[in-house]
Amino acid sequence: MTEGNGLDRRVPRVRQRLGLLVWLVCATCALVLALGALLVALEADQRIVLVDAVTSGAAMVDLAVFDAGSGVVQFTGEDAAVKNALVNWGLAAAVWLLLGRLLDGLLSR
Repeated sequence: MTEGNGLDRRVPRVRQRLGLLVWLVCATCALVLALGALLVALEADQRIVLVDAVTSGAAMVDLAVFDAGSGVVQFTGEDAAVKNALVNWGLAAAVWLLLGRLLDGLLSR
């Protein structure tokens, strides 16, 4: 057995684990966005540390394009803030999931 054979077996395993890690990070970002949108829809008290942490985290990973306040879709009128958060952060979550699956597939080949 040559040294190259051992390395040849390890590279796909490392790529597969890296793909899984990327997928988990992207799925976590999507989960934070979904929880943030849910907390906004439920009008959770922002003074609660956990609520503030989740909504702040969602604002950090919303890719700036899907901002709950000024994202790609803007509602006006009654409950506009809730609708904006649900739609924009929902779209951002879908993008994170799609990106994660795409990168996982590319890395795991």
